[in-house]
Amino acid sequence: MSTAIPDPIPAVQVDVVAPDTAAHPDVVGRGGRGSGRPRRGRGSGLAGIGSRPGFLTYGLLTAFLIGSAYPLWWSFVVGSGTNATRGETLPLIPGGNFAANAQRVFDAIPFWLALWNSVLISSIITISVVTFSTLAGYAFAKLRFRGRDGLMVFVVATLAIPTQLGIIPLFMVMKELGWTGTIGAVIVPMLVTAFGVFFMRQYLVDVIPDELIEAARVDGANQFRTFLTVGLPAARPAMAILGLFTFMTAWTDYLWPLIVLSPSNPTLQTALSQLQSGYYIDYSVVLTGAVMATIPLLILFVIAGKQLISGIMAGAVKG
Repeated sequence: MSTAIPDPIPAVQVDVVAPDTAAHPDVVGRGGRGSGRPRRGRGSGLAGIGSRPGFLTYGLLTAFLIGSAYPLWWSFVVGSGTNATRGETLPLIPGGNFAANAQRVFDAIPFWLALWNSVLISSIITISVVTFSTLAGYAFAKLRFRGRDGLMVFVVATLAIPTQLGIIPLFMVMKELGWTGTIGAVIVPMLVTAFGVFFMRQYLVDVIPDELIEAARVDGANQFRTFLTVGLPAARPAMAILGLFTFMTAWTDYLWPLIVLSPSNPTLQTALSQLQSGYYIDYSVVLTGAVMATIPLLILFVIAGKQLISGIMAGAVKG
């Protein structure tokens, strides 16, 4: 019995055609080899996202900068001149009396005592508000406890109460404690603010993943260590913004220090109001004092400007 041997399968010739790199340059990757994916060029994809702002954007920013800086410059120009300078239309060139007007400010009010009081009050209030607001905000955002949501609603509801409604009861409390006339009466009511707690809670509720907190607990970290290693680093951008805002608010506060402090122990804002007493007001001296009171805030913004920008950018990316 013979076995038939099948015929061999004929070989099929396959012609491999190289891609036309001249007609399609986007398919060429590194080293001239085809990458299989089109190469993104400057005109493809999301090219407009990273583009530089145009002339209109720079023009609007320049106009906004000039409009924001001109009031301070006008105050400096009037403060460096005489009382008659303020009657000029849009004065631009400063005079030569700023040092003399500054000396008149020193003679009229206890400037250095008021400056020290303002720095001390603003610094203590800022440190306290940032510390307690970060702790409370982290607790409201990431801890589970009974009555958390109801307590947060109560904190937010206090923001709707005008500060002026509590001035008289607060003054009576300070009088009973014997604190009237002291800077403690200005510091203690401002040690914790509802806005600070709400601000930090809203920031931390989304910026810290729950999985990261659970991982820290699995590693054996307690609640406080979890806050130090996870919560605190994530909260730093918001802490910078809250600190600057709180310092500015405490620095420019006028009504409550005016009520509770004596004229011999003022803050800088209440001391400047003494320059406007009497029948004749020399606005060149008043504006000189105002410019001098603004200098510490400008220094603070120069020092903490990087943290402020990083905090704003972190909030923008988070949103």
